[in-house]
Amino acid sequence: MGIENRTGVMQFHFHPFSTDPSVQVVLFVAFLLLYLGSLMGNFTIALTVWSERSLHTPMYFFLFVLAVLEIGYSTDIAPLTLASVVSMGKTTVSLPSCGAQMFFFIFFGGSDCVLLAVMAYDRYVAICHPLHYNLIMSWQSCTQMALGSLVLGFLLSLPLTALICRLPFCDNAEIYHFFCDMSAVMRLACADTRVHEAALYIISVAAVAIPFLLISISYAFILATVLRMKSAEGQRRAISTCSSHLIVVLLQYGSCTLIYLRPSSSYSPEEGRVVSLVYTFFSPLLNPLIYSMRNKEVKDAVGRLLRRQTPAQKAKAFFSEK
Repeated sequence: MGIENRTGVMQFHFHPFSTDPSVQVVLFVAFLLLYLGSLMGNFTIALTVWSERSLHTPMYFFLFVLAVLEIGYSTDIAPLTLASVVSMGKTTVSLPSCGAQMFFFIFFGGSDCVLLAVMAYDRYVAICHPLHYNLIMSWQSCTQMALGSLVLGFLLSLPLTALICRLPFCDNAEIYHFFCDMSAVMRLACADTRVHEAALYIISVAAVAIPFLLISISYAFILATVLRMKSAEGQRRAISTCSSHLIVVLLQYGSCTLIYLRPSSSYSPEEGRVVSLVYTFFSPLLNPLIYSMRNKEVKDAVGRLLRRQTPAQKAKAFFSEK
């Protein structure tokens, strides 16, 4: 069996949420709606930032990159999960396919976490050093920081995925999860995984703990600057520009910390599946809603974009050109 596993013949399947077909149908519909909602929301945010010249600023450039990452993140997880739910856990996935899902999960998730730290730095510069903002946050710097987030995500995902895919796996091929989560896959290995668990913890610290520490430092300086402001309106505007980002950070980092930065001895597979739903299905859906509902510029730009795309507006533009 070990030889077969190493040659990629090993086939995994996912533990179903329920053995009741009616429950599985409800879950399939719920997951599908969450996935389609996240795609629609993030695509709308990305298209709005791309098409609206008023949003061509560093803050919204990073929001555009975040929306693209969320689309990739959702698409990496949702289709296979939906197939598994509708088949009652009978859908199989090969070891290379499972490895590919793990790679992109870490890549998009790690890049997402680093980018949130970059966005916090952007808010720090805007509030604490407004006179030097255009100089520090030049388009060259913004592009380099966005690309740096992607490079770090790649460097975090490649070694861990390679380590896990080289493990020999036992006869039990049922992953007690709804996607190829690293911890759940490693538990199926018939070999010592202490090195792999240590590597996962180190990568989790690099992808979650360090960016969160940088975000906390940025907001400590922001809070100190806001408290020194004499204008109540200035304080309100500063808090307003940061509130959406803070909500997204707490949602993303809170759920990831509960899964990847806790001792493996206290890991609960059932709890892991439930908490994972937050950052795999709910966060990609809530992020565009949070940014659009709490940001007047984005809300107004989305409204203008939607009005331009209505059939009546298209017809009016067509006949006015004639």
